[in-house]
Amino acid sequence: MALETEHLEDYMHNHYIHRSNWLRAAVLGANDGILSTASLAIGVAAATSSREAIVLATVAGVVAGALSMAAGEYVSVSSQTDIEDADIAREKIELETMPELELQRLADIYESRGLKKETAMIVALELTEHDVLGAHVRDELGITDTSKANPLQAALASGAAFIVGGAIPLLVVLFMAIESLEYYIYGFALLFLITLGAISAKTGGADPMKAIIRVTFWGTAAMGLSALVGYIFGVSV
Repeated sequence: MALETEHLEDYMHNHYIHRSNWLRAAVLGANDGILSTASLAIGVAAATSSREAIVLATVAGVVAGALSMAAGEYVSVSSQTDIEDADIAREKIELETMPELELQRLADIYESRGLKKETAMIVALELTEHDVLGAHVRDELGITDTSKANPLQAALASGAAFIVGGAIPLLVVLFMAIESLEYYIYGFALLFLITLGAISAKTGGADPMKAIIRVTFWGTAAMGLSALVGYIFGVSV
């Protein structure tokens, strides 16, 4: 019985939200690295039979994509951080100028979550005495250590993951037969997209099948449209 209780406690504490920030950036980077690089390579491969041209386009896509992903993540997450910092600064001013009103706001929040009015006020008072700013940042603004953005971490995770993902179609371009190269790129890219989707879903505690269906559909659509463009604008080299 004690062993069952111990396993139950371990299961109840086995949450995944603390992984959300870096996991989101890494999965987005790797997924985009595979999909955008493969789509680019397929489009070029459908337009020309020159391996040199396909390799050049693929390498350029990996480099540009990784830098773009890293810069985009850094700017985006930095903007989120600026908003959070501004909200915290405003909250500090409000706590200094209207402490009674802020105390009542905190109590109202706890009451709305199911506590009795008297209990909510007691909890608000005790948390105010312990860490007034921390209580308001967490419960009024909804900012926690888990959700707080980290621009550099997101940028590095996204850029590095893009390079890893982009290396997959690049290796196919380098080593597979030039005949029907676009089909090889599609097959390997889809295989790794499915693998990535399953791993990320498992890591995040979600349903792997939903992730697999999602990446299969959108991956096929993106690479198929890229191949179509390549065939339409194909050139002889």
